[in-house]
Amino acid sequence: MAGERTYQNPVLYADYSDPDVIRVGKSYYMVASTFHWSPGIPVLKSDDLVHWKIIGHVLPKLPFAPEYDMPGPYELDDTKSKPVTGTKYASGVWAPSIRHHDGRFWVYWATPDEGVYMSTATDPAGPWAAPVHVIAEAKLEDPCPFWDEDGQAWLVHGKVGAGPLVLHKMSWDGTRVLDEGKVIAEDKVRLPILEGPKFYKRNGWYYIFAPIGGVGTGPQAVGRARSVEGPYEWKDVLVPGNGLKGPHQGGYVETPSGEGWFLHFNSTEAFGRIVHMQPVKWVDDWPIMGDNTQPVLTHKAPDTGAWKPKDQLQDSDEFSGKMLGLQWAWNHNPDNSRWSLSARPGWMRLKAGAAEHLTTSRNTLTQILQGPRMQAHTRLDVSGLVDGQRAGLTLFGVRPVWIGVVKDGGVTRVTFASAGVEMPGPEVMGKTLDLQAEVTSDQMVRFSYSADGKTFAALGEPVLLSKFSWWKGSRPGLFTYVKAAPGTQVSGHVDADFFRVKVTR
Repeated sequence: MAGERTYQNPVLYADYSDPDVIRVGKSYYMVASTFHWSPGIPVLKSDDLVHWKIIGHVLPKLPFAPEYDMPGPYELDDTKSKPVTGTKYASGVWAPSIRHHDGRFWVYWATPDEGVYMSTATDPAGPWAAPVHVIAEAKLEDPCPFWDEDGQAWLVHGKVGAGPLVLHKMSWDGTRVLDEGKVIAEDKVRLPILEGPKFYKRNGWYYIFAPIGGVGTGPQAVGRARSVEGPYEWKDVLVPGNGLKGPHQGGYVETPSGEGWFLHFNSTEAFGRIVHMQPVKWVDDWPIMGDNTQPVLTHKAPDTGAWKPKDQLQDSDEFSGKMLGLQWAWNHNPDNSRWSLSARPGWMRLKAGAAEHLTTSRNTLTQILQGPRMQAHTRLDVSGLVDGQRAGLTLFGVRPVWIGVVKDGGVTRVTFASAGVEMPGPEVMGKTLDLQAEVTSDQMVRFSYSADGKTFAALGEPVLLSKFSWWKGSRPGLFTYVKAAPGTQVSGHVDADFFRVKVTR
């Protein structure tokens, strides 16, 4: 039909991995894994399932263990009996589920070392209640709650290593499990690397949507049964195709008119696990996704009664407000005494701490990389640096690359660095320096700098971005640290005037 709206996959060319989605009224809400990043568990909202914006976070910080604060080699635990050191990269929030029940929003998630948690809110934008420890047991993953018509609450989850799926009865308020759990799905041949379960009920059938085959490859499977405890029969409902090797793990939702949609991830190395959406038709009480199980690249837009292209992921920040934009996340819980938006109004101040490497430096501030082409541009005032200090613009991952400045022997030089190897450039003669990163669809990044904000010069060769690492893609951001042994008392700061992003689809 002429004028019919269509959408193009991915709907979010951004690393919102392990997405789950619900509808409440006419609005849709999504959550995703955040692992070690703080704040944790973003809540996204959409009115049309195509265009999304961030409205809040479930976790203001990660309270699960001292290591989420990136402590140095000193005693930090309550008993003072042992030193607590290190980082929690790749730990933290794994595969949250979101549900709406009894007038409240509920989010469940697991951390691989500490167990299963939940939080509730009346407003999805927050505030969210302090996390409740539902199961205190390590090596659990991907929990999803379900409340049946009779009021009984259930919880299904996986185990680290991807299988089996375990079902528990829960207390009515969802705060604790009532039994040791029962294995309801385990078949290493038919269901290899079984994980990410999501519970639904429809037409008297209980359904578990779960991916198989691993993060990068494999189909989306669905199990169904007449009893919540099984036995479940299984069917592959979305299989690799159209350039997608692993179109799986996500959430199912229906529009008010009854259309079915499945939002899922597909792994793309440096861009992380980006979000696609597939139409869902029900055939003989089985959900068939995409075009007869093949992923679609374009399709008629969902019948939601709304179309809001102005709703976009937040990215640019002029640092002129009282709070950071919702797009930002720290590499671990930040030291709030070492950053400020008020010390110099209109600028973001980062105070340096001591670290031997960028990956062990606290207070690295990043946001999700958007594709397939993205430009990040910032202006730094480097007049507050001290000897040994580094500061700049990074594409952050397990092997970070950056452009910035290094002050040594009283001289400040523009510097390019890749995987810890620094290449000094010209001396910086003024107080400010503009830095720019250009990420292209081939997952390369090109860095440049400018003394006047107009004429840019390249520094370093184009570099392939750090591939999928710590379960996340590469992330653009700002950093500063003094290269010194952890725990060394240091000073120095850098001010950022803005962080401007351009995304080209």
